[in-house]
Amino acid sequence: MTTKPRPIIIDTDPGIDDAVALAIALYSEKLDVRLITTIAGNVSLQKVTTNALRLLQFFGKNIPVALGAERPLIKDPIDASDIHGSTGMDGFDFEEPTEDLVLKEHAVNAMYRVIMASEEPITLVPIGPLTNIALLLKMYPEVKERIDEIVLMGGSITRGNMGVMSEFNIFADPEAAKIVFSAGLPVVMVGLDVGLKALVYPEDSEQLKVMNKTGQMIYQLFQKYRGGSMKTGLKMYDSCAIAYLLQPEMFQVADTFVDVELNGSLTTGCTVVDLKGYLKQPNNAKVCVDLDPHMFKQWFMESLKKCN
Repeated sequence: MTTKPRPIIIDTDPGIDDAVALAIALYSEKLDVRLITTIAGNVSLQKVTTNALRLLQFFGKNIPVALGAERPLIKDPIDASDIHGSTGMDGFDFEEPTEDLVLKEHAVNAMYRVIMASEEPITLVPIGPLTNIALLLKMYPEVKERIDEIVLMGGSITRGNMGVMSEFNIFADPEAAKIVFSAGLPVVMVGLDVGLKALVYPEDSEQLKVMNKTGQMIYQLFQKYRGGSMKTGLKMYDSCAIAYLLQPEMFQVADTFVDVELNGSLTTGCTVVDLKGYLKQPNNAKVCVDLDPHMFKQWFMESLKKCN
C-alpha cells in the first residue's frame, strides 16, 4: 500500500546547504511541498528569494513562493555571506529566473491560507531563522490545530557556530525562536550537534559531479561553500531536517525541555536544552542528539540520485 506524500511547507533562506535540502525534498516521492516561503538569513530577503526561484527553475518545479520577513522581530539583521558567498549561492551560473511563481501575499498569509485549506495537517520545515513561523503563530493562532509538527534546523545542545553557545538560525532571531518553542506544538529540533556529523567529503563530491545535472550543480556550489572544508567534510545542516522527515531512524532523539536565552550578555540565542531536567519544566521538543553518519551518507547520496 502506498502512503500519501506528507504535505510540508519549507521556510528557507537559500543558502548552499538549503539548496541541497530543497533538491532532496522536491524530488522525494514521500513529500508534497505545498509552498516555499523565504526569510532573510544567509543573505538578504531579495537574494534568498531569487535563489529559491533559481533553484525551482533549475529543477523544473512549479511550487509557489512567498516572501517573508526581511528582518528579525527585534534585533538588527545579520547574514552569512562569508559562508555562502555574496549572492548566497556563489559557484554556479544559474539562469535568471522569472517571477511567475512569486505570490503577491506575504509568506505569513500564504502559510495561513495553505494550512487552513489543507485536508490533512501540514508539517512546517523551517531551515532558516524562525521569524516567519513566529509571526504566523502569533497572528493566526488558529493554525496550531492544523499543524502536524514543526521540524526545524537550528539550535545546539552544546556549543554554537555564531556565538560561544548560539547557532546561527536561532541567534539571528532569538525572540522568534522562543515563541516557536513555547507555542505548545510538537517541535523537532535538528541542530548543530547532528549537522556536524552530516558530512560530505571530496570523494562524495566527485561522485555528485558525474551523478546528474543536480549533482553537478551542487558540486560547483560546494567549491564556494565555507560550511566546513572539502578536506574535513562539508556540513549538510539543512539536509538533516529533510533526513529526519524521510528517515528518522538515523537519529537518536530525546524528549526534553528547550528554551532560548534572550538576556545573556554572553549567551543570547543559546538554546538551553534541559536533558537532565534541572529546570523542572514539561518537555516541549524532541531534540536530535546523535546521528548515524554512515546511514546519513548513504541516504544523502541515494536521495540526490533521484534528482534530474
